[in-house]
Amino acid sequence: MSDVYTELKSYQIIIALLKEYGIRKCVLSAGSRNLPFVHSVEEDPWFECYSVVDERSAGYFALGLAQQAGEPVVISCTSSTATCNYWPPVAEAFYQNVPLVVLTSDRDPAKLGQLEDQMIDQVGMYDRHVRKSVNLPIVRDDGDFRHCWRLVNEALLELDHHGGGPVQVNVPSRWYSTSFTTSELPKVRRIARVEHESPDAEWLARAARLRSCSRVLVACGQGQPTDGLKEALGEFFRRFNSAIAVEYMSNALVEGAVNTSVCFDSRYVTPKKFAEFAPEIVISYGGNIMQGLKEMLRGSKSGVEHWLIDEGGVVCDAFGCITTVFECSPEFFFRRMSDLAGEKASNDLAYHDAIAAYAASVVHPDFGWGNIYAIKNVVERVPSGSVLHLSINDSIRITNFFELQPDIRVFANIGTHGIDGCMSSLMGQSQATEGLAFLVTGDLAFFYDMNSLRIRHVGPNVRILLCNNHGGEEFYYNGIWQNASSDLHTAARHNAVAGPWAGSCGFKYLRADDKASFEAALPEFMAEESDRPVLLECFSEMSEDSKDIYDFYDLSRPHDAVSDATRAAKDIVKKTIGKETAVKIAGKFGVKLG
Repeated sequence: MSDVYTELKSYQIIIALLKEYGIRKCVLSAGSRNLPFVHSVEEDPWFECYSVVDERSAGYFALGLAQQAGEPVVISCTSSTATCNYWPPVAEAFYQNVPLVVLTSDRDPAKLGQLEDQMIDQVGMYDRHVRKSVNLPIVRDDGDFRHCWRLVNEALLELDHHGGGPVQVNVPSRWYSTSFTTSELPKVRRIARVEHESPDAEWLARAARLRSCSRVLVACGQGQPTDGLKEALGEFFRRFNSAIAVEYMSNALVEGAVNTSVCFDSRYVTPKKFAEFAPEIVISYGGNIMQGLKEMLRGSKSGVEHWLIDEGGVVCDAFGCITTVFECSPEFFFRRMSDLAGEKASNDLAYHDAIAAYAASVVHPDFGWGNIYAIKNVVERVPSGSVLHLSINDSIRITNFFELQPDIRVFANIGTHGIDGCMSSLMGQSQATEGLAFLVTGDLAFFYDMNSLRIRHVGPNVRILLCNNHGGEEFYYNGIWQNASSDLHTAARHNAVAGPWAGSCGFKYLRADDKASFEAALPEFMAEESDRPVLLECFSEMSEDSKDIYDFYDLSRPHDAVSDATRAAKDIVKKTIGKETAVKIAGKFGVKLG
């Protein structure tokens, strides 16, 4: 085919996905902003094009066409009041569940409200009368391309979802485009959605795909799984060549589970080493995933498929490789797949054993005094039946270095991933358990939420481990700290002590400044019986605590010359010319610089 397609990537993606979804019929209204789409489809014989100048009439024409043909129809117009004229037919289509793809062409978002000709606010303009409304980015790089691809998929998926109806895709562009220089559309993939009621053939095809794989990784997100889900997950593990990646907030310590928090941390494993364990399919469910597995999958070059289990059928491309959304409960998915596996299906354990062996190869030294030492010697002793709340980054990261006792419910406020409220949440959890309720927290999170110690509903089962290293250690760990000025405004260095406040709020206060004082305080802190809540404050230095983590990684972290050189070069370049500039330069050479 000769050059017929627009140069604008957003429209290229739309056209390519319309083909993937089998949507041919387009009702086109005259205009300049939608010319890139109109001329592209009118020159492509795959599409059936109809010309209706008046947008209101065009919308109703498309409504009738879609009703009679029994398939979605595209309507496309230019910007401003042209889009407003779609309102009546779009509303009618909504109440009759008629699938219309409403393509509203738009102008440069930076010019909204700046006296730009023929420009109004079109984002979400049809409000509650469309099944989905998306506003596309102007595509300048690979990240914009993938974002645009996902949004168009999300919109098209809603055309027949739970009754279906119209969807809006708003398409901004920086200028009038009359260049049609592309002969081939980009290769894009439609995201599939499989539901409870989907034909058996769709479920059978997915089960067959799983049986054909030797590497299926289940990534368990944050949650509180039921016994039924745990049983179903265990049965799935036994039936397919799978491994189960967990962290403590997933609370999914079932047969086949491996805590990969350390071995798959992006600061620990190299891309070359991770490639040895990269799955063919990664299946995820639940809430947020803290561990570096997420980052490693995003950077994987192994062609991973991501199957997401989401009860609402929502598209969440956490790993940058989503292919299928299963709209069902995780328990239903794992039971259904196990039922379809066949009686003779079994896990050969090769993939699981390789990941388990790699996780077990992490070397744990005798830690010196600091955050790691304090957290290790508390979390390993938390008794079964307890609640354990982890405040944020460092508390979560370090706790996952070590083994917990069975039957401990672990929580963390990582849905929003904010510093506030962890202690208040722990107080609420403590009221709903008969066992002990532990919190592991850093000093910034503690002092942010310090008023929670005054809550009158604080029982004697509360135990708070406060790691006070005089500021935000995370900013040393993640490389944001620059110099002494960073201590003032970023790491927020301080000399505050919790003891007087805790004592005034009725807490038993214990203090540790070294191993000896910690070991002396530990029995009282861990005691299952106490007449009041207990707070143990451990003092260390944040810069040293951060270094201790990297020293721990370096004991057994895999090394190869290319990965080490690349890691060092990235750090030097980003510090020398800045990350934004470095990413742009690297992108021109096809290099990913995270």
